[in-house]
Amino acid sequence: MRVIAGEKRHLLLKCLPGDKVRPTTDITKETLFNILNPYIPGCSFLDLFSGTGAIGIEAMSRGAENVVFVDNARDSLSCIKDNLKHTGLIDDARIIANDAVSALVILEGEKKAFDVIFMDPPYDNELEKRVLERLSGSVLVNDDTVIVVEASKKTDMSYLPDLGFSVFKEKDYKNNKHVFIRKREA
Repeated sequence: MRVIAGEKRHLLLKCLPGDKVRPTTDITKETLFNILNPYIPGCSFLDLFSGTGAIGIEAMSRGAENVVFVDNARDSLSCIKDNLKHTGLIDDARIIANDAVSALVILEGEKKAFDVIFMDPPYDNELEKRVLERLSGSVLVNDDTVIVVEASKKTDMSYLPDLGFSVFKEKDYKNNKHVFIRKREA
């Protein structure tokens, strides 16, 4: 696993052993960031269910101004810190050791919206739905915020309009998909 573009291009990243974390492949990551590219420079980026931190680090390498990493697994938090130190990005990052919904509550207290919110929760547990329910009407999301959910191909997101969101793009891969979401226009 590596940083594929930007200032830290080609730096290798530590990966966690076993199958607890599903690192995003380079090809999938490249496709994701080709779509996100217009939103990244100077952005405020939230990486939920960070795992190894690879997505947030990629955003930092490509010019994100600040990135908040959220995970509650001890081995993931250690891996994120190691990868941030290795890339020299540790001083520009913030790590919240908590579950995603609790972290959102903490961040809401700061009353600042994110430009991009990325989440890659464990598949088929409806964790993305719980996060999106919390983000619905939250100060963390404004009209320009792009939310990306990495999910299994079978994940149903038909509830999004009820939460005030709409899908503006969906990219299917072999085993999963990225769903690009925005606040629905009134």
